[in-house]
Amino acid sequence: MSESGNFGHQHSLVLNEGQSNQSERAFCSRCKKKLSLSAPSFSCAECEFHLHKKCAEAPLEINHPFHCKHPFLLLQHPPYGGRCFCDFCGETCKAFIYHCSCGLDFHITCALFTYNIAQKNFEELQHVALQDPLVSTENDGEELDSFQCFGCWKPLLSSTYFSLDCGFHLHKKCAELPLKISHMCHRKHPLVLQFNSLWLSCNICQETRRRGFVYCCLPCKVAVHIECVSPLPVIEDKSHQHPFTLFWIRAPFVCHACGIEGNCAAYVCCTCSIIVHKKCISLPRIIKHKRHHHLIFHKYFLHEDDFKSWDCIICHEDVNAEHGCYSCSDCKITAHVNCAMKDENWYYLVSPENKDEESTNSLALLPGESIDSITCVIERNDAGEATKIKHFKHMHDLMLSEKIAGYDKCCEGCMLPISASFYCCSECDFFLHKACAELPKMKMMHSSIHVCPRRSLILTSNCIFRCGLCWHLSNGFAYKCDECGGTVCLRCGALELDSTLTCRGHEHPLRFHFEYEGKCCACGGDILLMAYRCKDCSFALHCKCVAIPTTTQHKCDEHVLVLTYGDDNDYLECHYCDICEKEREPNLWFYQCIIYYTFAHIDCVLGRYPFIKLGSIYKEGDHPHPLTFVKKIYHYPKCIECSKSCQDLALECVFPGCNYIVHWKCIAPDNLQWSVHLL
Repeated sequence: MSESGNFGHQHSLVLNEGQSNQSERAFCSRCKKKLSLSAPSFSCAECEFHLHKKCAEAPLEINHPFHCKHPFLLLQHPPYGGRCFCDFCGETCKAFIYHCSCGLDFHITCALFTYNIAQKNFEELQHVALQDPLVSTENDGEELDSFQCFGCWKPLLSSTYFSLDCGFHLHKKCAELPLKISHMCHRKHPLVLQFNSLWLSCNICQETRRRGFVYCCLPCKVAVHIECVSPLPVIEDKSHQHPFTLFWIRAPFVCHACGIEGNCAAYVCCTCSIIVHKKCISLPRIIKHKRHHHLIFHKYFLHEDDFKSWDCIICHEDVNAEHGCYSCSDCKITAHVNCAMKDENWYYLVSPENKDEESTNSLALLPGESIDSITCVIERNDAGEATKIKHFKHMHDLMLSEKIAGYDKCCEGCMLPISASFYCCSECDFFLHKACAELPKMKMMHSSIHVCPRRSLILTSNCIFRCGLCWHLSNGFAYKCDECGGTVCLRCGALELDSTLTCRGHEHPLRFHFEYEGKCCACGGDILLMAYRCKDCSFALHCKCVAIPTTTQHKCDEHVLVLTYGDDNDYLECHYCDICEKEREPNLWFYQCIIYYTFAHIDCVLGRYPFIKLGSIYKEGDHPHPLTFVKKIYHYPKCIECSKSCQDLALECVFPGCNYIVHWKCIAPDNLQWSVHLL
């Protein structure tokens, strides 16, 4: 052993030459990986500080052949907050890193390993064993199946690779790649093996991958993945009846399968006279997508007269009939290939052999159709209408009524005021709209909050939840996935996300968009994600605003209040709310009484919790007795938790003699804490 510098440590370090027989293991303070004290290393005699010899001797700066633009600098910590990931192995960087101003970060070991590969210093890697995938015994086979090469990101078992003991997943052939090549796709300059710091897309497959090696020409911004350098001359796929042949083309072309422009390398089917990207050869012919209740089929060409609309059901932009797309011939709808395949959680593949079975299953779960009826009809009138039913969510029989209840009565299903035809219980305060009583027990929902494509949502009740679309709290009925937990209230569940929506406040139909940023025309607030939007103009609505009741009642007025979509009265200098007496924006939605000319903010009429039924029981929490949702009007007792007056939604104990009352916000679970302001 010999003493050396302290490498930034407060004590002197001793070099262990690795001649010891001790098998004790420690952790390197620079790379945070395991260190064997029987291998060459530096150690501190006074504390538990150890360094691999190669980590201790790592240079402060590396001019890496795989990154010609700038040097890598050795830093003690990542130069920015948050988590940092190595651009070679993808693992978290927890300690010292090599960093470039381009944003590239590498573990010390990854930077040195790739440097040796680039310099062809294979003698530095002689200690690393090679594994033949046919005879590999170092790990469980199923575990190895999931490993990918850090160079080409193809399965590790597809070729001879370095032993996993070295900490790197790398094919031997990827370590021996030439540093420069000449290629058909870029004849002006040679392509150099580099890290993809510029996030260039591959000229052959059009995919962008940050990690791994690429051959590129930095001045011309041309890149080719190492596995795309020598594409197959002929490809056969079961999705097409003829083989595709490689065709080098120097001019841009439009892919007949997806309608997106490509360049350089194309594949052609001479029999069908079609030209496609390499990746589009294997496009699935049949998929089941969450945005449509039937199977959709990929076709290379469609006839314009066969479809009533050429709007993509996902992005709502035009689909070109001359290029490939997915379509449903029954519903006459189409979808761009890239829109349909954008998120793998939104679709699953269907084989041609199973398409009949899948079609039957899809049709059985159409919105509004029941697999298993939620009601048992006891009596019918002469017209065949059910007048007395037994509902599976209520203990008593329900009678059909046309007489509208008081303004404080709401439907137990959708939590909206009772109107039109409804069922009621003669023994207790239970009301249910006729439409809500006829809902199916299970429903296929096409919603972003439900990420299980094969799972239907199940009708549930007796719980408080937050709707994943409008974000409102409710204790009415909901459709819930028992696998992912996605929950949708009945108001949002009634909206079909793959169809158009009509709104009294706008002349054009509205379509659902999963990604939209703009202003809501109802409340004036910012839209950051999902919205209903008009294709012909800038009109857009939050999901929560689409579900605002068109009529309601409030104690400030004995008449029905009607939702109004903007004030046309230009004679008034100021527009005020008759409840809070504050100024209101005339261009935004509000409620008004057309008899007494009462005007009010929507929030002032509905309150912060419009879909929580007062008087309903809450059984969660630590209190030993059942609690009831209340909102005090005249007397405001103090909250048992915060000692402030209970002027908002509260929970009160119904047990005689127990004076327990608490704000809902003081005991609500974290996921149910905040409320939604409508306007």
